[in-house]
Amino acid sequence: MKFIFVSGGVVSGLGKGISSASIALLLQSKGIRVTNVKIDMYLNVDAGTIRPQEHGEVFVTEDGTETDQDLGNYERFLNKSLRRENYITTGQVYKSVIDKERAFFYQGEDVEAIPHITDEIIDRIKKAGKVNKAEAVIIELGGTVGEYQNCLFFEASRILKLKQSKDVLQVHVSYLPFIKSIGELKSKPVQQSVQKLNSMGIQPDFLIVRSEKGIDKRRRDRLALFCNMKDEDIISNPDLASIYEVPVFLNKQKLAEKIIKKLDLKTKKSDYLDKWTAFVDKEKKAKDVVKIGIVGKYFATGDYNLGDAYVCVLEAIKQASAEVGVKTEMVWIRAEDLEEEDGEKILADFGGVVVPQGWGKRGVEGKIKAVKYARENKVPYLGLCFGMQMAVIEIARNVLGMKGANSVEVNPKTKYPVVHIMPDQEEYLKNKQYGGTIRLGNWTCKIKRGSLLAKIYGRKKVVEERHRHRYEFNNKYRKVFEKEGVVFSGLSPDGKLVEAIELKNHPFFVGTQFHPEYRSRPLDLHPIFVEFVKAVKLI
Repeated sequence: MKFIFVSGGVVSGLGKGISSASIALLLQSKGIRVTNVKIDMYLNVDAGTIRPQEHGEVFVTEDGTETDQDLGNYERFLNKSLRRENYITTGQVYKSVIDKERAFFYQGEDVEAIPHITDEIIDRIKKAGKVNKAEAVIIELGGTVGEYQNCLFFEASRILKLKQSKDVLQVHVSYLPFIKSIGELKSKPVQQSVQKLNSMGIQPDFLIVRSEKGIDKRRRDRLALFCNMKDEDIISNPDLASIYEVPVFLNKQKLAEKIIKKLDLKTKKSDYLDKWTAFVDKEKKAKDVVKIGIVGKYFATGDYNLGDAYVCVLEAIKQASAEVGVKTEMVWIRAEDLEEEDGEKILADFGGVVVPQGWGKRGVEGKIKAVKYARENKVPYLGLCFGMQMAVIEIARNVLGMKGANSVEVNPKTKYPVVHIMPDQEEYLKNKQYGGTIRLGNWTCKIKRGSLLAKIYGRKKVVEERHRHRYEFNNKYRKVFEKEGVVFSGLSPDGKLVEAIELKNHPFFVGTQFHPEYRSRPLDLHPIFVEFVKAVKLI
C-alpha cells in the first residue's frame, strides 16, 4: 500500500481537498485502486455538532458518519461511496488512545504523544486503505503547516515516511499571491511554507502551487531552487472556471505519471478520465442562463457570504445544469430578508427556488414565504430535508387553513404540529445526546406509482437515500393533506415515515426528507436535480 500526504501552507481554503480528490481521480484513471482520507484537527469526534458557518457543510456517508465536506468532493471525483474509516479527527484519535489506556492496552507504559498518538494515526490511515482495498491512500491533512494543533499528524506522516520511504510521498499545496500594485506573483510565502515543513523533517516530493494565474518559468525556477526541488515536480494549479476542470489541468502536467514513477505503481487501462473530460466539456459548452434562488440562513460569516454551508446542493445543481445544457446563476437569499414586509418580491426574477437543510427557529418564516411564493406562482420548487418540512407547514397554513401550523422544533406549543420529533429522538434530547444520534445515512424509500418521483427515478420502485434529521412529518395529518392533493410520493417500506411529498398541477414542486445532494456526482447525476433544472429551464 502506498501513501500520499497532502498538506497546505500560507492560508486555509486553498483547495487541498480538490487537489487531493484530483490526485485520486488521476491515479484511478490509470487503473489504480485508490481511496481518500481526510484528517481534521479539531477535538470533535465528528463534524455533526459543528456550525456550518464554522466549518462548512456536514457531509453524511452511506454508513451514517457525519464528516467534513471534503469527503463529498472525494465521492464526487471518484464516483464511489466512502466509509467512516475515511474520516479521522483529533477527537477520535485521543479518545481511542485514552480508552485503550483505561483498558490497560498499553500494559503499564507511559502513554505519550509519540509513539502512541502517532501510531494510532498511522493505524487508522492503514485501516482506511485496507477496508477500501486501496493500492494508494491519499491523506489530506487539515489546516496549514505551522499550526500547533496539527503537528502530530505531520509527525505521523514523517514517521511513516521514515519507516516506509519507498511507499510514501509528500505533496504540499501552497499559495502564490498576485500583488496587483506590483503586477507579479510573489514566491516568498511558498518558500517560507516549505521551509516550515523542512523544519519538521519533511521534504515535499511535489509542490502544487495555487494562484490566480498560472506560474511562469521564472517563478518555477525560484521555487525549485529555494524549496530544494526539481522544477518538473512543481505543479501549477491556477484558478479555473470549475473545480471539475482541475484534474484535467493537472493531467496536462503529467502529475499522475510522475507520482506513479516515484511510487513504482502498476497501471491498468481505464477510460475514467475520458468520461470525466466529456463531462467537463459539456459543462463548458452550456450557454443559456437560468437563475435559481437558494433560501438559506448559513451563508453569512462576518461581512461575507460563503457557499460552503450548502456545497453539496450547489454542486448537484451545477452538475445537473451541465447535463441540461444551461449555466445556472445561483443567488444566496437570506431567509430573514424574506420575512420583511413584501420580502417575497426578492424572488420575482428567479426561475426556481431551493430551500435546503437547516435547524432551529431563525429564518423559518422567510422560508415559509419562499414556499408560498413558489407554490402560488408556479415556480419550480425543491425542498431538501428542512425544506420539505417548510413546505408541509406552508401548505397546512395556507391551503388547509391550519392557522399557526408549525414544527414542534420551532414552536413546541403549536396547535397543529404537522412536523414533530421522531419518537426515539425525544430520549436523546432529554439526555443531551446530540452527537451521532439523529437519523443518519442510507435509508430505504418506497416510491409511489404514478407520481412525479416515480417518473424521475424511472424503473426504480425502491431507492436508498441518505438522511440527516431528527424531525418528521406527523402522520396524524396525512389523510387531510391527501384530500387537498398533496402526494406522499416517498415512504419508508413500512409506510410509517414520509420521505417525499409533491404537488399536482405544478411545474415542479417536490420536497424530500432525505438529501439527494449527497449522492449526486458528475458521472452519476441525481435525477431529482436534473428534472428540477429542466423545469427551471422551461419557465
